Amino acid sequence: MTSRKLSGSRAPCRAGLPARLARFAVIGLAALIASGPGGAAAPGAAAAAPDTTTPAKRINVWTHSAEGTAEFEALRHAAAAFNRDQDEYRAEVFPAINRNYEDRVHSAAATGTLPCVLEVDGPFLYAFAWTGYLQPIDRFASPELLADFLPSVVAQGTYEGRLYSLAQFDSGLAVWGNRRYLRAAGVRIPTLEAPWSLAEFERALEKLTALDDVDYALSFNVHIRTNEFYSYAYAPILQGFGGDLIDRQVLRSARGVLDGSGSVAAMKRFGHWFERGWTRAVFDRADDFETGRAALSWIGHWKYPVYRKALGDDLVLMPMPDFGRGIKTGMGSWNWAMSSTCRQPAGAWKFLERLLSTKEILRMTAANGAVPARRSALARSPLYGPRGPLRIFARQLEAGAGVPRPATPGYGTVRNAFSRAVGAIIQGADVETELARAAATIDEDIAKHQGYQRP
Repeated sequence: MTSRKLSGSRAPCRAGLPARLARFAVIGLAALIASGPGGAAAPGAAAAAPDTTTPAKRINVWTHSAEGTAEFEALRHAAAAFNRDQDEYRAEVFPAINRNYEDRVHSAAATGTLPCVLEVDGPFLYAFAWTGYLQPIDRFASPELLADFLPSVVAQGTYEGRLYSLAQFDSGLAVWGNRRYLRAAGVRIPTLEAPWSLAEFERALEKLTALDDVDYALSFNVHIRTNEFYSYAYAPILQGFGGDLIDRQVLRSARGVLDGSGSVAAMKRFGHWFERGWTRAVFDRADDFETGRAALSWIGHWKYPVYRKALGDDLVLMPMPDFGRGIKTGMGSWNWAMSSTCRQPAGAWKFLERLLSTKEILRMTAANGAVPARRSALARSPLYGPRGPLRIFARQLEAGAGVPRPATPGYGTVRNAFSRAVGAIIQGADVETELARAAATIDEDIAKHQGYQRP
């Protein structure tokens, strides 16, 4: 059997197959053994004292959060409560270490030291499922439980018809505005029921740019410059015009979709906004919206604390525009999965049930400010609930506006190819040339991996 090599990811093999796993480059093996599932508890591991009469079955949990962060403390608290409430299982939460989390997972799979429960970021989920690192959890998750989750969370966790993960929180995009500028320009504040159309969006950009106090209307935050952000933030423009990153029906080709008429129209319009000066390619600073140089900002929920501090009552949150095919938003974040090598799947699910409870979701989202993943938690959230200042993010996701990343192990290549095209278009490159090149790159990767089919 030959090894699999992921483009844009470093996961070439299926877990549990020693001949393949031997081909991995083992990074930091000593550190993994010291803090891995079978070793002593790493510094910061959350655990209650085990039952001295009947040894509890150990459930090791990996998080991407560093020790001492609010997210890690929320997980530590959940593990301690889980351990107090029953004595059959003992959960230990291991914090992130100073290395790439993706590499850590690959190396642990290669050495057979994956934990029972691990966090998986949205961009890596399908690659980890394809290589056999994860086992489906749909046998545990009841229809009643899944019905309480946002549809975007369930969509993110599904690969080839099986559910591999669930999350405590989600994410989203929206348009932040400066109310003072909107009033001065006579621009209507849109609502989810009546979002800006393409024409109204462009009229708003023109009017706002004309204000004396504004350098340009809209910050697309291009300074972030990561492949993941460019894909997350700008693919919804494609989808709003009827285009997409790849043919989602079969996930075997990007040709005719990424370089198709909808995507080309979207990116030509995107380039036009730069040409008109309604937005700018600003890379040397990151605070144009906060300082008033820009009247609008196209970015996610995580900017709320900074924006609120800078603008106060002038801060207004608005839904994504409708470019013709309905509101579209990026979504997805870190989610919880179960490794295929877990020896205590029932115990692992029991702990996941704790993490995914409304109480623990509210604890986590109070710590990180993200969108609660369950409707029952949203109803009680001070930020995202019915009267919360960030409720638009939740309402967009509840309405099905969230577009998940393409459910292919080749997502890394999809993301990178599209992001390179976006970067070139921002600098004035020809749209059709760049999208055709991106589509060809994606299709070459798919062909190289025989369509990413399971053996």
